[in-house]
Amino acid sequence: VAMGCSLLPLFVAVLAARFVVADPEEHGPVDGAPPSKIAVVGAGIGGSATAHFLRQHFGPEVQVDVFEKGEVGGRLATVTVNHNDYESGGSIIHSLNLHMQEFVKQLGLKYRRNVAGKMAVFNGEEVILEETDWYLLDLFRLWWRYGISFIRLQMWVEEIMEKFMRIYKYQAHGYAFSSVEELLDSLGGSGFINMTRRPLSDSLLELGVSQRFIDEVIAPVMRINYGQNVSIPAFVGAVSLAGAQNNLWAVEGGNKLVCSGLLKMASANLLEAQVNSISPIHSGEGLQYQLSFTTATGTASELYDIVVLATPLQASVGSGVQFQGFTPPFDELPGSYHSTVATIVHGYLNTSFFGFPDPRLFPFASVLTTDTPDLFFNSVASVCPVNISAGFRRKQPQEAGVYKVFSPQLLEKSQLKTLFRSYYSVQVTEWQAYPRYSSSQRLPPVELHPNLYYLNGIEWAGSAMEMSSVAAKNIALLAYHRWNRQTDMVDQRDLVHRIKTEL
Repeated sequence: VAMGCSLLPLFVAVLAARFVVADPEEHGPVDGAPPSKIAVVGAGIGGSATAHFLRQHFGPEVQVDVFEKGEVGGRLATVTVNHNDYESGGSIIHSLNLHMQEFVKQLGLKYRRNVAGKMAVFNGEEVILEETDWYLLDLFRLWWRYGISFIRLQMWVEEIMEKFMRIYKYQAHGYAFSSVEELLDSLGGSGFINMTRRPLSDSLLELGVSQRFIDEVIAPVMRINYGQNVSIPAFVGAVSLAGAQNNLWAVEGGNKLVCSGLLKMASANLLEAQVNSISPIHSGEGLQYQLSFTTATGTASELYDIVVLATPLQASVGSGVQFQGFTPPFDELPGSYHSTVATIVHGYLNTSFFGFPDPRLFPFASVLTTDTPDLFFNSVASVCPVNISAGFRRKQPQEAGVYKVFSPQLLEKSQLKTLFRSYYSVQVTEWQAYPRYSSSQRLPPVELHPNLYYLNGIEWAGSAMEMSSVAAKNIALLAYHRWNRQTDMVDQRDLVHRIKTEL
């Protein structure tokens, strides 16, 4: 998940009339000429992957310009503490994330060595759940405390993941989807769609998972992954729970290296610029988009045949992009993003706060929390640098270590002093990390206008690096098929059967 910790995690009612997608006939040129210029706005994992896939499908001749107002990598970012870099944003990738795996392989990047560490759940007064060195003991404790809830949960998550994995086969065969709903429907039918519209807690209770298990296990995972509670949509929760497993990895040197690597591999032109406005320009039978933007040297504008917006358009994120001259006019996308604060502290953890007066007896590398009103943080974890040397070992709690604290608000000095006996440095990153989820929120559109696409709507079904990569591949395929008027490759039904019968 975009903002997961290093041990657990990963894995818009839009007025339809305002987003009228014109007839597909308007998409491509009558003469069948390829596009000459494509713009991608945003160089996070979504935008970088989109540039890569666009190059793959449109070939070497098309010019791909990528606009980024901040740093390449977006929410994949690092901070430096004591000459070492640490992930301050998206930190974990699941072993079944096939696009991310493929990127790492193609770019010749290395997997970061995993450093073992135990996890605990804290309820504000005491540790109520803890990992030990004994897998069977942990299993027995789970069964003793929660009955078969955890088995029911695992089977549910595995069934969802199995269906979701179909997307790789569909995309390998070149199929694309014009909306997030169509994509989800092709994978899991109305079941997947309904899961975006009902709370996670309702789905789990219906499954026979106990309220106690939801409060003590599920809620802490949602708090660390999304900073939110179990009222988030069930599908978002399932994506998050898929990441709360052991087969997780990260990239040596930092996950953001995937983004810069993909842009380089795509031979994309990176423009350090703020895109100010997008306007449709009609010339004869053709439609292009004028992008006005500001760089360090001043303002300029360019015309593009295809534009992909790979940055959240909700007002709370502040993309700075204005839509001008569209008929009907564009309304702002509803919804907002959730603010999460990542505080990287170099210091001594106050283990007494967790009920361990002697730090040498504190065995945990990561502490999650239940949904308790008095708690001012969601999680605290000992973190490892992005480059792990052969002799690296995790610092013991009695030593000064580097910790990442996730909290809904900036931590006050008194709160830092509650969590840490003393500290050398504090670095704060405030993220508009992921959508503020609600089960009444509809999914945003993918096609805003002919040849104008929006990637980040996928985050409302699940916010993770792989979700953005899946959306990137889908948009590259969709843009290609729309441009070439290949309607038989978009929103096709019964793909499982169709692919089986294809030679």
